[in-house]
Amino acid sequence: MQGPERQDRDDLTLLVEAARAAGDIALRYWQNDPKAWEKSEGAGPVTEADLEIDKMLARDLQAARPSYGWLSEESQDDPARLAAKRGFIVDPIDGTRAFMDGSGDFSHALAVVEDGLVRAAVVYLPAVGRLYAAARDGGALCNETPLRISGHAEEAGARILTTKVNFEPRYWPHGAPPVSRHFRSSLAYRLALVGEGRYDGMLTFRPTWEWDSAAGSLIAAEAGAKVCDREGQDLRFNRPDPRSAGVFAGSRALVDKFMARLSGQTGLTA
Repeated sequence: MQGPERQDRDDLTLLVEAARAAGDIALRYWQNDPKAWEKSEGAGPVTEADLEIDKMLARDLQAARPSYGWLSEESQDDPARLAAKRGFIVDPIDGTRAFMDGSGDFSHALAVVEDGLVRAAVVYLPAVGRLYAAARDGGALCNETPLRISGHAEEAGARILTTKVNFEPRYWPHGAPPVSRHFRSSLAYRLALVGEGRYDGMLTFRPTWEWDSAAGSLIAAEAGAKVCDREGQDLRFNRPDPRSAGVFAGSRALVDKFMARLSGQTGLTA
């Protein structure tokens, strides 16, 4: 019987193959005017590419690991996933609006989780040829190159991936941090970019679906980042309500400074 580390490696190989297959489908539709619809309850758009990729991933991944649970943005949630020892958490296309606009800033985010922790993860951007991968305690790679966070520890000058709304005063009663704000459509990609050290951190206050954060959170963490929710709690996955209270990622020192600012334990002002 193989140990968890070997299973993680085998699962990662499976995820890489599935992500590349998803990319092949996506690129057939990308910049080719795919059909699109608005989902109910303001859940955003979905395209025919999202649905075809979801169908392929559900078929191939579940055939390869029939005992695993399944959670996907584009599939109806099945509570049976909660009883499974391991499970898949996937976003067929993270950054659907970017995909629809013809931007290459979209990704396929695939993860395997066990006991609330991500064990293997892939974030793949087929339009730009970037494949991020990580297995727990095995480091993180982008196109086979090892990743490491920037290690930037100070708020001043930090390059943070986020949206404008996250710097509204209602979120920062003690003043927003004096950072440089940047944006990428895919949240999974934002986390991977932090792991790559191309940006110093990322944050979002809004409730965050697990399919957006699971894969990228392991890649960032394996590259040395602290990844937590906006309360400073470690992220846990495959929960009955698959959302976290936001996501923060960056060097431990930088994230701790954000947490201190939120709690009023710092004298710094923006």
